[in-house]
Formats: sequence, C-alpha cells, structure tokens
Amino acid sequence: MRSLQSSRFEWIAGPVLALTLFPQACSGAPSVEVAGAYFPAWLSCVLVAVVGAVLARVAMVATGLAQVMPLQLFVCISIGLLVAALVWVAWIGL
Repeated sequence: MRSLQSSRFEWIAGPVLALTLFPQACSGAPSVEVAGAYFPAWLSCVLVAVVGAVLARVAMVATGLAQVMPLQLFVCISIGLLVAALVWVAWIGL
C-alpha cells in the first residue's frame, strides 16, 4: 500500500518534469550593447529596479510614511521587483 506522501510526489513530479523538459524560450538571452560589449538584458532591468527601490525609499522618508510602515525592506524589495518586471515586459515583451 502506497503512502499519501508518495502519491502527492508523483502527482506533482509529472507536470514539473514536463515544464523542465520543454522550455519555450531557448533562443538565447536578450542582450544589450553597452560600449561595444554585450550584457544580458536582465542586468539592465536589475539596475533599473535598484533605482526604483531607492526612489521608493526616498519617497517614503520624504512623506513620513517610513515612520509608520513596518517591514520597509520587504516593501522596497517588492517595489524593486515590480519595477524590474514592468521594465522587462515593456522592453523585452512576454
């Protein structure tokens, strides 16, 4: 008799294996040319995200929201991730 845990693993393992074996975007990473050298596009999105998170922190301090908001680090990281995702979708597309 099989346990419930092993049947859950088999139920999840099939779709996960299918997703790893058949990736849809294998044509190469998008690149950006900077001064003659090619850098991955995600690196540019990360730099824009860091700037967005810093601007969000500055805005929170300037408005006094930093005095009352808990977990400010997580909020700024979330804003940075949101900015990175928006820049990626706007620039590279889905």
